[in-house]
Parts: sequence; structure tokens; C-alpha cells
Amino acid sequence: MAIPFYPALILLAAMWGGSFLFMRIAAPVLGPVWLIAFRVLIAGLVLLPLVARRAQFGSLREHWRLLLLVGCLNAAAPFTLLAYASLQLTAGMTSILNATVPIFAALIGFAVYAEPFDLRRALGVALGFVGVVVLVGVRHDAGPVPALSVTAGLVAAVSYVFAANLAKRRLSHIPAVVFVTGSQLGAGMVLLPLLPLFPPAQAPGWGVIAAVVALAVVSTSLAFLIYFQLIREVGPQRTLSVTYLIPVFAIAWGAIWLDEALTLSMLAGGALILLGVALANRKSVGPLGVVQTARR
Repeated sequence: MAIPFYPALILLAAMWGGSFLFMRIAAPVLGPVWLIAFRVLIAGLVLLPLVARRAQFGSLREHWRLLLLVGCLNAAAPFTLLAYASLQLTAGMTSILNATVPIFAALIGFAVYAEPFDLRRALGVALGFVGVVVLVGVRHDAGPVPALSVTAGLVAAVSYVFAANLAKRRLSHIPAVVFVTGSQLGAGMVLLPLLPLFPPAQAPGWGVIAAVVALAVVSTSLAFLIYFQLIREVGPQRTLSVTYLIPVFAIAWGAIWLDEALTLSMLAGGALILLGVALANRKSVGPLGVVQTARR
């Protein structure tokens, strides 16, 4: 059944933009590791009945090793790093750092995978990094932006790129639902042994529990289903435009629900990064690290 493109695109951006709000709410209570462990396990378990209904357990079993690795690079590591960044950065700033994925994709594609790197892409990479520098210069709660949090957000973007390239080369033939389910459950298996090392700061209240469930079900399971459906119906290039909408929603949710401030420097840095994404985004990866273009 076809879904209307623009309403679905806006809904998807709102869901993924909401993930930064939910992390901002829950990470200070649960800590990044516990929060993301719950996120990926719940998301994978929610999708597991769909895998069973489509009789795709065989594909899940066949590729479990690669799905475990992709789960680490595409979910466990970047989700945890972004949750860590959200401890000190606003939802909007964390989402803007996340939007650098296509910029790193162009740079790493050239340096590691011998992909073309023309003047347009070079300009996009340069603008993106200038935008990051502008963001780092933003005053944050009467002090400078924490460099470690910014670094965590950028390393998460790099992790998405390597995950996407691995998925492109080794897992592009498997069904999308199997990819998402297996990678989320694989990420959960990676994080479970770490839970005793990072106990939560306090017992979660109902607001935090609701944020965790929304993060897992709405911003992960349902969002990925809409995402892959859009790719099937309108193609990856049009679907990729969601990259530009996610920070808009993340900034809006942070301002509405958490009274997060929006500064001129933050707007300038975000605009430079998104312009860089537009220039470098001819053949890239999506905002959450999933393989884009006709490669799927």
C-alpha cells in the first residue's frame, strides 16, 4: 500500500528528530549505555514478529555474524555516543552533528574506498567542517561547548559511514526488515555485557520510561519501516531529503519541551553543515547511517 510522500517524509523527520529529545530526557537518568541497550532491544523485539510473519528467520540466522557487526557500528556505538553527547548538548546541536554523516561519507569514501571526490564534494566537506567549528564556538550554558561531547557526536557519524559501507558490500541483498531487526538485536547483544559496568544514576520515573519506549518504538522501529517503504516507493534520492528536516524538528522539540535556546551561531553552524551535506550528498549514506542511493 502506497503512502503519501510529503506527509510520510515530515512524519519520519519528526520521529527521528524526536529521538534527540527522548535521549536528552532519558540519558541523564539511565546513562547512555542502559538507555541505548533498552532502545535497540525493544526496537528489535518489536520487529521480530514481522520477520516471523514474512518467514525470514532463515535470513536472520544465515547473516547473524554480519548483522552483529553492523549492529555494533550502526547502532550500539553511534547511538551510545549520541546519547553521551546529549548529556551536555542540546537536542538541536546533537542532531546537527549527526547530520554530518554524508560529509564524512564523501571523505571516507575517497580516502578508504577509492570513491570519486570532485570539487563539489570537496567544497561540501570544507563547508561542513567550517560549520562544526562555528558550532564549537557557540556559548553553551554560560560556557564553551564541551569538546568531548562534540567529538562523540562526530565519531558517531564516522561509525555510521563504516557501517553503511559494510552493509552495502555484504548485506545489500537481505530484506530491509531483517537488516533492521538483526542489527538492533545485534547491538543489544553487544551492550548487554556492559550494563553492570554502567549502573543508572537513579530509578527511572514514568516520564523517562515513556521516553525510552518512544525512542525504541517510534523513533526506531516505526521510523525505519516508514523509511524503507519510502525508499521502495519514491527512491533513495527523494527519501534522503529527510536529512535536512531532522535538525529542524530536533531543535523545535528541544525548544518546545525543554526550553532549549536557539542562538545565531547555532543557526549559522547548522546552515553551513546542511549546505555541506547538500554539496557532498550525491552518493552517500542517510542520516542514521543506512545505505542510500540505488545500491540497495
